[in-house]
Amino acid sequence: MPAPSLLCPQWTPALGSRALFPDLAARVYLNHAGLSPAALPVRHAVTAVLDDLARRGAGAFLDWMEQRERLRGKLAALVGCRPADIALTGGTSRSLTDVATCIDWRPGQRILCFAGEFPANVTPWQQAASAHDLRVELLPLAGFEDGSGDGLARVEAALAGGDVALVAVSAVQFQTGLRMPLAALGALCRRHEALLSVDAIQAVGAVPIDMNTEQFDILATGTHKWLMGLDGFGFAAIGPRALSRMEPRVAGWLSHEDPVRFLFEGPGELRYDRPVRRRADFLEVGAWPTVGFAALEAAVDMLQSLGIPAILEHIQSWHDAIEPALLELGFESLRASDPGGRSGLLCLRTPRSIHHAALQAALDQRGIACANPDGNLRLSPHWPNAPSEVPAVLDAVREIIDAA
Repeated sequence: MPAPSLLCPQWTPALGSRALFPDLAARVYLNHAGLSPAALPVRHAVTAVLDDLARRGAGAFLDWMEQRERLRGKLAALVGCRPADIALTGGTSRSLTDVATCIDWRPGQRILCFAGEFPANVTPWQQAASAHDLRVELLPLAGFEDGSGDGLARVEAALAGGDVALVAVSAVQFQTGLRMPLAALGALCRRHEALLSVDAIQAVGAVPIDMNTEQFDILATGTHKWLMGLDGFGFAAIGPRALSRMEPRVAGWLSHEDPVRFLFEGPGELRYDRPVRRRADFLEVGAWPTVGFAALEAAVDMLQSLGIPAILEHIQSWHDAIEPALLELGFESLRASDPGGRSGLLCLRTPRSIHHAALQAALDQRGIACANPDGNLRLSPHWPNAPSEVPAVLDAVREIIDAA
């Protein structure tokens, strides 16, 4: 089958090189935490699907189904779980909403979330609470970024109060870039028999993730940020502990065992009593567009060829190059002092002399793409960014501040 490939030497990714993004308009692209631009291998993968469908129509169906199984294995290797734990979905929100719907809750149970989380990691749990007579408690994030241990102690105290069914946390906080201590949280949740659910959209692709060693039970992510795929696609990873506490309340015709058998093996195979699979992929209820998962495989191949630890180190070098100069210009960095708490995001409070939205707009006019969620300047470079870009960014920031 015409699977996406990086075999062409000219398509080999390299840290600090934009060669695979020839049409990227921004002079400096620093918004991978929002949406990554499409690299040549990703674009080629989409074209390969469309060309094959144009040529073979339904004859291409089974080949591209096999591609998804190959992708499932690559994603499992990326996040430290089994291929059977992976469900290909429509993104973080779709994954968390479906998981929250399927957990076998008991009235009166508690769900622990954190104040300051992106709403995608709060709303599904609130809706589950409303439907099942649960309580959602928002814990403060204070005490995680300062190395005091107070954040973990607060979680442990809440767990010790009993009846906590699940703790929901983002692997990386979107406002500050703080990388949360998943292994420590996972150990606490195991000790108190609670599930740990992780919104990993600001982590996977830029930060090493390992569900097995970090002992969490549910992972949900979209593919359009650090994974460098397309928007509208994602995956969930559901470990055995979580799956044992779920009922397939979300299911469709492709959720059954041997769901397509009746299409290929003759009369008498059309049945409605085939059991729903007891694997994470029961969430794959119907047909998803093939192009998004072909694009994701091409993107994952790029990431794996570079190595996630090397990518994170490269990003930190970029942050190291710009952070001191921004501090001198009056910015306040929210970057964790402990390297273990750092991620792909460098978030800063802007000087009082300029409004954060005005700063972002002025940078955009100068060809520097960034973001300002919740009032913070957010710079999110990825492996194509080079430290040589830093002087141009600083010159633009100084010019904007001087003109304010």
